[in-house]
Amino acid sequence: MAERADEASVTVVVVDDHSIFRSGLRADLDGSVRVVGEAHDVESAVAVVTDAAPDVVLLDVHLPGASVPDGSTGGAEVIRRAAPAVPTTRFLALSVSDRAEDVVGVIRAGARGYLTKGSSGTDVTRAVHAVASGDAVFSPRLAGFVLDAFGAAVGETARADDELDRLSAREQEVMRLIARGYAYKEVAAELFISTKTVETHVSAVLRKLQLSSRHELTAWASARRLL
Repeated sequence: MAERADEASVTVVVVDDHSIFRSGLRADLDGSVRVVGEAHDVESAVAVVTDAAPDVVLLDVHLPGASVPDGSTGGAEVIRRAAPAVPTTRFLALSVSDRAEDVVGVIRAGARGYLTKGSSGTDVTRAVHAVASGDAVFSPRLAGFVLDAFGAAVGETARADDELDRLSAREQEVMRLIARGYAYKEVAAELFISTKTVETHVSAVLRKLQLSSRHELTAWASARRLL
């Protein structure tokens, strides 16, 4: 088992599709960081990370082998596939890209930080230790992207909570079932109420949420991850 972050040596796997960069980074890291593996694409990264179980993975954002259909980067795919197998490993993105969508995408996938490749070996070493200890680390101008993205997400959650507060507990139960496609009779059977009562609740839900149909209700619930 790899040494944990409170030991002198932090174990690292370096994932980048350029061998010269991997070699240069290995040379720039100081003696307190021990490289225990390297990988060049998504498949090799998942295999090496799950086998070595390092303290930290230094991970490029764009990697060959990404196969997810939603436009996610290879780095994000590595995190999603490897992280469940190595729950104590933390991921630190290290990329030439400073695009907001790349930063936010890999952080949403589970990375604990994001540095650009202009960072010095000393900066990367410090970041590795910080992330291994549980901190989040970002190149200065990139932190704003994360704050903006997650601040907006918090705002959306608060708005959804406010809207749900308009509904009684029973109305929320009916709303979720109707939004999932249940027929009125099925909702009635599920909640042990009459079909007429279901109709009354649905009318109240649509009125309170200012919606005009169950299709709009489904879209509303889906957008707020209530299904």
